[in-house]
Amino acid sequence: MPTAPLLDLAADFVPFATAALDFHRAINLPAGPLTANRTELDSLHAHVIALYGLIDAHTARTGPVAEAESDHLRACRIRLWQAAEHLHAAYHAAPHPSTGRLPSQEACRARLPEGAPELTVCRRHLVTAAQVRRNHTPADLRDPFTGLIRH
Repeated sequence: MPTAPLLDLAADFVPFATAALDFHRAINLPAGPLTANRTELDSLHAHVIALYGLIDAHTARTGPVAEAESDHLRACRIRLWQAAEHLHAAYHAAPHPSTGRLPSQEACRARLPEGAPELTVCRRHLVTAAQVRRNHTPADLRDPFTGLIRH
């Protein structure tokens, strides 16, 4: 069922966010091998979580009127959560800024390499994880292929 496009309620900031990311990459990431530091990983995690929220809002609004489009947005939302999971893990695998040391193998296996989750990245991740658990089944989140399901 075709629907009318969204009204212009406010300026569209998404192109500006995209341009800012492209600009950041161009001026802040030198050529050659370089690891991402924790600050960069935290910022990337925040960006992906914000994008998850935007796609989640579009998915909820689109579902009742456009089933095929909603399925694709739902698949995108799942992939964004999977990306956030990997960024969160990368953050904890990155060297500590104060010591430069990597977390121990035992700490990584315990999945709490820095003790109780007190860090901003952990809080953000846990809040979004609660929302993800309401929106998706464990099978959805581990499915190797989440797109083009019915259409």
